[in-house]
Amino acid sequence: MSKAAQLTATIIAAHGRHYLAEADGVKLQCVTRGKKTNVAVGDIVHITLTSPDQGVIDKIAERQTLLYRSDQYKSKLLAANLTQLFIVVATEPGFADDLVSRSLVAAEAAGITARLILNKTDVTESLERTRERLQPYASLGYPVHEVSAKARPDEAMEVLKPLLAGQSSILIGQSGMGKSSLINLLVPDADIAVREISAALDTGKHTTTFTRLYQLPELGAGSSIIDSPGFQEFGLYHLSEGMLERAFVDFEPYLGQCKFYNCRHLIEPQCAILTAVAEGKIAKMRHTLYGQLLHESSQTLY
Repeated sequence: MSKAAQLTATIIAAHGRHYLAEADGVKLQCVTRGKKTNVAVGDIVHITLTSPDQGVIDKIAERQTLLYRSDQYKSKLLAANLTQLFIVVATEPGFADDLVSRSLVAAEAAGITARLILNKTDVTESLERTRERLQPYASLGYPVHEVSAKARPDEAMEVLKPLLAGQSSILIGQSGMGKSSLINLLVPDADIAVREISAALDTGKHTTTFTRLYQLPELGAGSSIIDSPGFQEFGLYHLSEGMLERAFVDFEPYLGQCKFYNCRHLIEPQCAILTAVAEGKIAKMRHTLYGQLLHESSQTLY
């Protein structure tokens, strides 16, 4: 095969074992060799062209970061080469603290900067209560950015543009939080792009079931935003004990101070983490989540 038939591209959408890649503005339908399905949206891949708009993925370039979730049976890749993760919550409907907390742990474990977006701030009757619910995350150092994508789109753009410039970002959150409104604000042709991607991947009406990447060239080189399907659960069965304790930023000051070097921070005597929880320096909710994740990581079957 001549060198002209090989190129480097970015995966912009994935559905099953079918992928859509983009190289210099040209979209290519791709498949992997064999039965491998370990390609993620955001991956930089080396492709051998089989026709002007189709190709085979030969190799995935080394990833800078990889975000994924897992249950006890399998893992699901969300996106590769991210630099930041935005967790979208709203004044209404109510959001799940468990999903927010798990998303923050996932970001820390993957080495990705995490931020929260509070959308629908125009719903004033729920605003103060929602701010109070987000305060524990803000106190851990995770910024909370307030916007109203539909009611005050210009203000929302002023908030978001500087945060997105030069970054590879992903929006995650439950359904109903307004992720679509934010994407449509940032990518005016998003609906058209989704239809094109859906047709290319032959997903028909299942346009919301795949993760997709949009380039944001007007915000500078390397700027992109990934929209992911809304999901209610964020399993982290793949994180080991060591990864988990380091993914809780509030544990960091106390790690290495326990009496036993192999302390699991659950019931052990003279545990620095448990002491910090008892003294109110670590929120009980956070420690409970840690124990839950530790239990899950011991259940993995793959």
